Amino acid sequence: MSGRLHGRAVYVIDGARTPFLKARGVPGPLTAAELAMQAGQALLERQGFEPQAIDEVVLGCTIAAPEEANIARVVALRLGCGNDTPAWTVHRNCASGMQGLASAAESIANGHAQLVLAGGTDAMSHAPLLLDREAARWLGQWRLARGPRARLRQLLRLRPAAFVPVIALLRGLTDPVAGLSMGQTAELLARRFGISREAMDQFAARSHQRVIAAHAAGRLAEVAPAFAWDGRWYERDDGVRADAEPVRLARLRPAFDRGYGMVTAGNSAQVTDGAALVLLASEEAVKKRRLEPIGRIVDFEWAGLDPAQMGLGPVYAATALLRRRRVGFERVEYWEINEAFAAQVLACLAAGEDDAFCRGELDASGALGAIDPACLNVDGGAIALGHPIGASGARIVLHLLHVLQAARARLGVATLCVGGGQGGAMLVERE
Repeated sequence: MSGRLHGRAVYVIDGARTPFLKARGVPGPLTAAELAMQAGQALLERQGFEPQAIDEVVLGCTIAAPEEANIARVVALRLGCGNDTPAWTVHRNCASGMQGLASAAESIANGHAQLVLAGGTDAMSHAPLLLDREAARWLGQWRLARGPRARLRQLLRLRPAAFVPVIALLRGLTDPVAGLSMGQTAELLARRFGISREAMDQFAARSHQRVIAAHAAGRLAEVAPAFAWDGRWYERDDGVRADAEPVRLARLRPAFDRGYGMVTAGNSAQVTDGAALVLLASEEAVKKRRLEPIGRIVDFEWAGLDPAQMGLGPVYAATALLRRRRVGFERVEYWEINEAFAAQVLACLAAGEDDAFCRGELDASGALGAIDPACLNVDGGAIALGHPIGASGARIVLHLLHVLQAARARLGVATLCVGGGQGGAMLVERE
């Protein structure tokens, strides 16, 4: 386990995100870079300094288009940060946005930067269609063929089945070591902790209800409108459904284990496009530019675990983080656990209350304790909003700080599971 933040204090000044736009079978209206630019523009326009004042840009992204290589640099230049502002892209699967914040925080804590724009973005609807290796080999040999006879011989070797497109997104959401899709790992956790289909659907319905209530009450002020090239504009997360009730969700068929499964499209995070960006600053930058922080990144932690149990990553990472910082479980006032699957979040809650699990797998003296549902994902989560993989880690940290402000609370933990068998957690404090 690693990820220790030492040195200077790291302050969160402000943040913005785009509406999260549900993938609907075709490429969405905005690419990952365009989404990040729109979030960045909304964020920077309300600051009292020019974009050139930013020392560095760090963004997480998992599915950058070929024309958006090192997407952080593309976004930095388009936002007007200047040719001399370095930018780099990070990739830690579902935690890429949190990794962007963590890497930026380390730059500030180590004295390498004063003001950093960080976060993450992904346009999952733009994930490419691929050809398999046999098709690539045939095309390469076709290019090397010289003369009519060589071309004819190569044509005779053509196998149309080799040219069936490979859906990159589905390939990426399958663990290459465990051989399981992310949904299948959620099924394993449901069985391990005895989580019922009814509990999953109730949790999913609550996610939608809480997002709807948050929008109505103005508690999602970090969302900035996004504008597409065709003139359309988007004000709200468009995957949220008022009719997502347990009775309706119960009618959906299992998505990953057709015969005996319980994980459905309705109690899983949606495939989505979106970006979330955050402005981080050192104490020196805060004083110099008279900035008003909304909070502070206290520390973060990464943990590894069995890829087949990857949904429990939040338990491993958050436990290690709080133990190292000597923060009692009961002192955390609000939690954000990214809702990859209802089964996965419910399994994390069950694991934290399981004495044998905590003793055997976390080397704890006993059960960690229960998280009050009223203090967990209070304004909903990815089941309703969607989970643009590169952005979610930044979204949950930013929104957690807004929750702490609204409740006048002090400490919160944002945490998420990571495909490949990892967990990430970030401890934040309200200023």
